Amino acid sequence: MLAAFLALSSLPAFADATEKLTLTLGTDAACCVDLNEDGYPDLATGSGIWINEKSTTFHRIGEGGNFISADFDNDGYRDLFSWSQLRLLKNQNGRTFAAWPLPPLPPTVSRGACAGDFNGDGFCDIYVGGYEDWDRQITYPSFFLMNDAGKTFRVVDPVSNYRTRGVTACDFNRDGNLDIYVSNYRLQPNQLLINSGKAKFSDRAGEYYVLATSPGFDGGHSIGSAWGDFDSDGQFDLFAGNFAHRDDRGDQPKSRFLRNEGPAKSYHFEDRGPSGVFYQESYATPAAGDFDNDGQLDLVFTTVYGTASFGVPNFPVLYQNTGEFKFTDVTAANGVDKLPSTYQAAWADFNRDGRLDLVCGGKLFLNQSPAQHWLEVKLIGNGKKVNRDAIGAQVRVHSLGKLITRQVEAGTGEGNQNDLTLHFGLGDNRKHVDLEILWPNGQKQTVRRVHTQGLATFRFKS
Repeated sequence: MLAAFLALSSLPAFADATEKLTLTLGTDAACCVDLNEDGYPDLATGSGIWINEKSTTFHRIGEGGNFISADFDNDGYRDLFSWSQLRLLKNQNGRTFAAWPLPPLPPTVSRGACAGDFNGDGFCDIYVGGYEDWDRQITYPSFFLMNDAGKTFRVVDPVSNYRTRGVTACDFNRDGNLDIYVSNYRLQPNQLLINSGKAKFSDRAGEYYVLATSPGFDGGHSIGSAWGDFDSDGQFDLFAGNFAHRDDRGDQPKSRFLRNEGPAKSYHFEDRGPSGVFYQESYATPAAGDFDNDGQLDLVFTTVYGTASFGVPNFPVLYQNTGEFKFTDVTAANGVDKLPSTYQAAWADFNRDGRLDLVCGGKLFLNQSPAQHWLEVKLIGNGKKVNRDAIGAQVRVHSLGKLITRQVEAGTGEGNQNDLTLHFGLGDNRKHVDLEILWPNGQKQTVRRVHTQGLATFRFKS
C-alpha cells in the first residue's frame, strides 16, 4: 500500500481532460457556475455556455462571452452578465437563456465586472469596470447597475476615471457591507472602495495601504487581483497582480501580497511583497484555490504574452502556498507547464470528488492529487434579506490550528469567476469541524460538528 501511495503522490496534480469532456475552450476568461442546479459546476467562456453532464461530458447550449454569474432575480437559477458585450442573460429553468433588457449604458469598454448585494436589499447588483481606447486616449467610465427587486436595473453615475482591468468584492472588514477592490492599469493607483452602507462608497486605498505600488510610482499596471485568506488567520488578504515593465525610472511595481492585519489594526494591510512570486514582465490574472487540500490557498497566475520584451519567455505559473506567505513554483511538477498566454484562470470541483480542478489557458484540468480531507459548503439565501446565492457571505472553519476562511464571490482576477460553492482543504483532519457563517447582512451563525468528506448545505434563517 505504501508503494501505491508513493506512486500516486508522484503523479502530476492535474490531467488535461478537455478533449475527453468534449470541450472546446478559447483562452478568454472563464466563469464556473452551476447553471442548471444539478450540483455540478458548468462553464461559461468565450467559446460558449457549457453544461456539465455530471463530469462525463459537456454540451454547449448558448453563445459565448466573458461572463460573471449570479441569481439576479432570486428565482433559483443563476443568470449571466457578459462584461465584454455588456448584456445580461436571464436563465430560464437551467435550459436556455433569454436577453434581459438593460437601461441605456454609458459608452464604455470593459475588462471585468463583479456582482454582489451592495445596497443590502437582498438582490445582487453589478459593478462594471471601464477601461480605455488607447488610440484615442479615452478613459471609459466604471459604473454600477443597481438591481431593482430582480425586475429592472438602473445605472448609478460613474465612480471612476481610472483605466480599470479587474474588479473583485469582499467584506474585508466584516461590517456587513460588501467592499470592492479595483485593479487599475497605466500606472494608475488601485482603489479600495469601502461601502459605508446602502452602496455609499469612498476610495480609501491609500489609507489602508493597498495601492499595490512602489516608491516613485502612483500605481502599477494592475490587471487582476484576488481576495483570499492566504495565511489562514481568519482575515481576507489581497494578491494584486501587476504587469511590470523595466524602464528608465527603475523597475515598475511588482505583484504583491497585501496582508489584512485584522481588527487590532483597524483592518489595514501590510505589504508582504512578492513572497516567492518571481518576476515576469507580463503577468495577467490570478486565481486563488487550495488545490492540494492542505488548508492553505494556492495561486495560479497567468501572463499576457508568451514572449515578452527582449525575447524573454513568459508563462502561467502555479504557486503552492507553503505557509507564512511563502509561495513556491510547482508548475512543471503538477502538469500545467505548457500553458499559453491567457486571461483565463478559475477554480471549481467539476467532478465533485473533493479536489479543486482548474480552467486555464483553454484547458480543463481535473485534479488527481493524493486524497486529503475536505469539505464543500453551499450557502442559500432567502431572497429577501440575503440574496439567493449568498454572494458576500464568509465561512470560517476551525481545523488543525488553522482558521480557514472562504467567501462566496462573483468575480475575481480580470473577469473570471470561481465556483460559488466554497471549498475547504482539511489536510489530515478526519474529525468533525465547527463552522462560523457570516451572512451578507451581517448576521452570524455557528454550526457544530459538521461531517467532512462531503457537501454541506446551509440556508439563511432570519
